[in-house]
Amino acid sequence: MKKITITAPDDWHLHFRDHDMLGETVPATARCFNRAIAMPNLVPPIINAQMALDYKARILAAKPENSDFEPLMVLYLTNQTTIQDIKDAKAAGIVAAKLYPAGATTNSDAAVAGIEALYPVFEEMAKQNLLLLIHGEVTESHIDIFDREKIFIDKHLTKIVDAFPQLKVVFEHITTSEAADFVMQSSELVAATITPQHLLLNRNDLLVGGVRPHNYCLPVLKRNTHQQALRKAVASGSNKFFLGTDSAPHEQHRKESACGCAGCYSAWSALELYAQVFDELGALDKLEGFSSIYGADFYGLPRNSQTVTLIKQEWQIPEQIILPNGNPIVPFFAGQTVNWKIESL
Repeated sequence: MKKITITAPDDWHLHFRDHDMLGETVPATARCFNRAIAMPNLVPPIINAQMALDYKARILAAKPENSDFEPLMVLYLTNQTTIQDIKDAKAAGIVAAKLYPAGATTNSDAAVAGIEALYPVFEEMAKQNLLLLIHGEVTESHIDIFDREKIFIDKHLTKIVDAFPQLKVVFEHITTSEAADFVMQSSELVAATITPQHLLLNRNDLLVGGVRPHNYCLPVLKRNTHQQALRKAVASGSNKFFLGTDSAPHEQHRKESACGCAGCYSAWSALELYAQVFDELGALDKLEGFSSIYGADFYGLPRNSQTVTLIKQEWQIPEQIILPNGNPIVPFFAGQTVNWKIESL
């Protein structure tokens, strides 16, 4: 197959960041995604409805002219989140709330410690039909970083799903065979997003031949066996798995430093890279469901009416992108050749 036309896709998990960065990240996403879930882990985090609406206004101010792009807003859960916060969020059109275990990823220091304390909030979310988006890792320092997703399933996620059978749960950016199995075996109210990096790479791509900071993300890349399990999951065509890039920009000097900030900035190439994966798997017929149908259906939102056409044509991802502040950022798969290209929107 040399050409494929699909319903316009959405990105159900990404990080725009804020302020000057929006001048780069919003157009990059709006070039092919009609909607995107805007993650709320800013500084300070988006902890109430008014902050979410203010952030949405900043995102919309950065979108290209004549673009119909729509950001979908999310509340950042803390141990101070109240039932009234959830009611206010629903009234304001916010679609979900995000659970970050404290210390799990970038800007998560203000997040939840003691997940059971939020059970009354989860109960209200189920009543309001507000989705729970979960970064599913434990953060205790003695637990191996490669085991943190699996242990989170056993310690927390199973209990949440059992306690709130009417709550829609998205297990975000899953990385392991255990996570894929958990989602497949759960009810129709449990789904997962999968990133391009976790389909394309494994931990050898992070560590062999020297540490490669631009492949460092959280949850961290896992063994090849887990990568293959995720590829099998998307190739199955199951409606429980859908597109969420976790595109997460950091300036080059912050990635190539002692900090080694976590995140892969994939917005400029994500759809094309997903197409490449599905082509490798002989499953291009499953790309539309994963990219454009299953996420919208799970969120209870209308499917997009526009289309996107991709052609099998090689192009090279740039080595660098210059941000509005003049600093460079290294995109995911920088300098590498991609076999699929957007022809028209």
